[in-house]
Amino acid sequence: MDAGSAGAFHTPIATDFAPVALSAPPRSALVVFGIIFVALVLFVTELFPNDVTAIGVIVSLVVLEPYTGVDATAGIQGFANPATVTIIAMYILSEGVNRTGIVERLGAAISRVTRGEERRLAAATVGTTGLSAGFVNNTPIVAVFIPMVVGLAERSGISPSKLLLPLSYAAMLGGTLTLIGTSTNILAGGLSRELLGRPIGMFEFTSLGIVVLVVGAAYLLTVGRRLTPERIPAKATAVDRFDVQPYLSRLVVRDDSPLVGVPIRKAFANETDASDAEGPIEDDSVALLLVERADETIHGSTSDRPIEPGDELVVRAPRARLRELAAEYGLRRARRATVTDETLRSGAVESRLVEALVSPESSAIGDCLGDLSLRDRYDATVLAVRRGEKLHHEGLAEFVLEPGDTLLLQTTDDGGRLIADDDEFLLTGGFAAELQALDAEKPEPLSPTAPIALSTMAGVVIVAGIGLLPIVIAALGGAFVMLATGCLTTSDAYEAVNWNVIFLLAGVIPLGLAMQATGGTVWLAGLLEALSGVISLVGLLLVFYVLTGLLSNVITPVASVILMIPVAVDTAAVAGGDPFSFLLGVMFASSAAFMTPVGYQTNLMVYGPGGYRFVDYLRVGGPLQFLIAIVVTVGIWGIWGVAA
Repeated sequence: MDAGSAGAFHTPIATDFAPVALSAPPRSALVVFGIIFVALVLFVTELFPNDVTAIGVIVSLVVLEPYTGVDATAGIQGFANPATVTIIAMYILSEGVNRTGIVERLGAAISRVTRGEERRLAAATVGTTGLSAGFVNNTPIVAVFIPMVVGLAERSGISPSKLLLPLSYAAMLGGTLTLIGTSTNILAGGLSRELLGRPIGMFEFTSLGIVVLVVGAAYLLTVGRRLTPERIPAKATAVDRFDVQPYLSRLVVRDDSPLVGVPIRKAFANETDASDAEGPIEDDSVALLLVERADETIHGSTSDRPIEPGDELVVRAPRARLRELAAEYGLRRARRATVTDETLRSGAVESRLVEALVSPESSAIGDCLGDLSLRDRYDATVLAVRRGEKLHHEGLAEFVLEPGDTLLLQTTDDGGRLIADDDEFLLTGGFAAELQALDAEKPEPLSPTAPIALSTMAGVVIVAGIGLLPIVIAALGGAFVMLATGCLTTSDAYEAVNWNVIFLLAGVIPLGLAMQATGGTVWLAGLLEALSGVISLVGLLLVFYVLTGLLSNVITPVASVILMIPVAVDTAAVAGGDPFSFLLGVMFASSAAFMTPVGYQTNLMVYGPGGYRFVDYLRVGGPLQFLIAIVVTVGIWGIWGVAA
């Protein structure tokens, strides 16, 4: 191929390759391999956000144009790629459907039908999530189901750990049902059109997707259920789950204390909002949660009433600091020293414990907790942070947030509702379950635009499914209808798009195609073609599935599908296989990132609320990955065949 021609990025491959000698790769391919290696290292280490790494890839490809064949026009073509535009439109369509309230209605219906029985709840969750994920972005579906599952688990004496991992896996399995099920499916469809001149139909692989979902669901409800650990004990309180008891104490104000007369909310610095340290205690590791008097309880972050002698202060502070605190500020330890969940959930002052998950699209990602002004915004004090299996209690002001972190906050009823309405966080604990229970008892009516939004999504699926319009035009048309009819505002539409994913797509699309244009994929195909002398084409297809699946577990599925499809297609052509079948194998494998919490964003969303360890994903997801690999390989062989 002409490495310097931008047209090489759109030329369907030939299917009559001769075997390639195992010689050194072309120099231009070595340069592209070097860029790929650096990009993979950055993806895995997350030294920079993935979208930033993708921008660096674009710049590198264009700067090294004499070797990569990527000029400025080719470098930015990822932004105009039909797959990228389709994914933007699908984000908008999914948001329009999500705002109808139909997903919440599904959650409430499951809550009523299952009545807290574990097997029934697991089956309903897996089935509903899996089927929904075939048509709607699975992130908001999982976001709605997490608090419902946690709440039902708490009320039914079930460990939420037994339910949350199957929830995530079901969302991933459901994405294999249709072309719009995942962004990787849409990308595979675009690459199939560009590399093979063969578009993929909306329901072309649905038959295999149904088998994958059924087999995966059966595994999750039987073997997977037994393998899934109870990391969070059933009936454990929030104080127990976050192990904050050692940091909670009661201190009594002496008559001569310098705190007497100081407004309650100014007496102590909030560890995660150190700018509020206006009182005599300027230690940002200490936070005043409640003030208890003989006849009342006062919330620590909202009241301007003065502290009085004899007040009992409920504080969050390291035990090592308490003795110094008492000596310096005229305080003494209270006789009833224990602080429980019930203490912090005081109905008298509407004090609440709230568990807030940092959503994958949160603007707070990368910020320090101390910079978020949680006390000013939500009257909230951070008691602890869970990141996977690890709990963090000290130095929280400088704690940098990552997707999937779960915060335990003490706040008010109003503050909890403000957090629930904030797109930066997803409520997952008991308070979220209470809100959902109230919604189930008195459900809000569906949005007036619900009929339009739902019929628009159905219209897009039908029009693209029967081939009346290309999926990119059908999706854009649906987005236009959503905006024109008021289902969404333009600001809603822009906010609905995960721009990190879009920039990632735009960066790695030219990288994958540059690898093909410089002869890198043909050289790799020559290496892998040697396997065809040892194993059958079915075995070679399985090898590609396994390689892609492993790659998806350590970098993004989007990057995996773009890098692996050109290699798989060229290898199939060299080895006498059907390139389309190999493309489908890579596409299915890219959705099978079951073995790590970082491979897929729904895995990350349940990581903290489930209290999982990294090894749990290997223990439960490893067998599932192997099982689905066999199912997909045999399914492709039986439905499409593997020989050219």
